[in-house]
Amino acid sequence: MDSAELWIPRLSRREALRDGLRAYGLIVAMWMRSTMAYRASFAMTAFGNFSATAFDFVTILLMFSHVDALGGYSLPEVAFLYGTSATAFGLADLLLGSMDRLGRRVRDGTLDTLLLRPVPVLAQVAADRFALRRLGRVLQGLLVLVYALVALDIDWTAVRVLLVPMMLLSGAAIFAAVFVAGAAFQFWAQDASEVQNSFTYGGTTLLQYPPTVFAKDLVRGVTFLVPLAFVNWMPALYVLGREDPLGLPDFVAFLPPVVAVVCCALAGVAWRLGLRSYRSTGS
Repeated sequence: MDSAELWIPRLSRREALRDGLRAYGLIVAMWMRSTMAYRASFAMTAFGNFSATAFDFVTILLMFSHVDALGGYSLPEVAFLYGTSATAFGLADLLLGSMDRLGRRVRDGTLDTLLLRPVPVLAQVAADRFALRRLGRVLQGLLVLVYALVALDIDWTAVRVLLVPMMLLSGAAIFAAVFVAGAAFQFWAQDASEVQNSFTYGGTTLLQYPPTVFAKDLVRGVTFLVPLAFVNWMPALYVLGREDPLGLPDFVAFLPPVVAVVCCALAGVAWRLGLRSYRSTGS
């Protein structure tokens, strides 16, 4: 049994979760104090992050300068998809974006130092080098989402209004689960950060466009295999009054919280299995 796990059985699941969140908060606070010690540098890097991600939406604007619709969707509708996807991913990237460094720690053996501390390894890895500059991505996504909400002509019922924040929170949780599952895979692959990025950064780019521009097999894959479609496609179709290209019933739009819980549970299992399989570098 790993030394980091010796203390876990003495705690209940609730206590372990509480201690993990507390440790995560303390490490994040430390990195935030370090970042804000150089406020001008933080402002410039956050603006750079904002500008770099904004080019994705500029590309969409350039497309609409030549066409009136993309896959049958207008610019405000595509902006709605873009804003929800970018904001949800931005939140997950802000909180867990450091998970892709795990492969490097596994290769060079520095993960051993985290195992010796009486703090959950997941909390340490997730909070490592917490990058507050990633708020720029979240802000950029929110600005596009606000534009979309103002420009869209939607019959805003109470259900549709509640679906929007639900999409953002559930979507962030689904992306967070993908970050953790991808990191767990690196315990075996050791150099799989690009595989992880294909589902995180690649996934958010995919969801920024209407499902009608992709082949149905791809839409089925991100619905039933890696359920990224529940980040925004499924609830967004209900909000926008669009038909599901797969012909799924309307209640599917309300499943993102359930999918998020299942994804987080599976990611937790994958993480525990990966951590137990870790045998250091042998050096």
